[in-house]
Amino acid sequence: MKKLYEQDYSQWAETMADFLASGNFARLDIENLVEEVRDLSKRERDRLLSSLRLILHHLLKWDYQSHKRSRSWQNTIGRERDNIGLYLEDSPSLSRYLDNESLEKMYRVARSDAMRETGLDLPETCPYNIEAVLNRPIDFE
Repeated sequence: MKKLYEQDYSQWAETMADFLASGNFARLDIENLVEEVRDLSKRERDRLLSSLRLILHHLLKWDYQSHKRSRSWQNTIGRERDNIGLYLEDSPSLSRYLDNESLEKMYRVARSDAMRETGLDLPETCPYNIEAVLNRPIDFE
């Protein structure tokens, strides 16, 4: 099974599912199954943090390039907020990643992205709290 895992992940996954469904537990590739189950949680966390990063990126552009505001930025912020809502609906335990540590980590990356894109020198410290990131109204003034 380890060879199948390395050569054809998709077939390995289907085979593991078949073994589980049929109760053939003795044939399961336990070592790789454990790793894959752990990775599922990481992938969900990464999706949540990616949405947080995109919101921060677009909030920075929205606030520091107000003369260039666009519906596209507004839509991205709204879409990613909706995505976070859906992730939390499916996996409420992900809310533990909406903390100051994750916010600061994602802010560093979002700030770097926004600085490369805009050429602006943006604040080193995140100017937003998690409530503002997730809920602050984004309207054209």
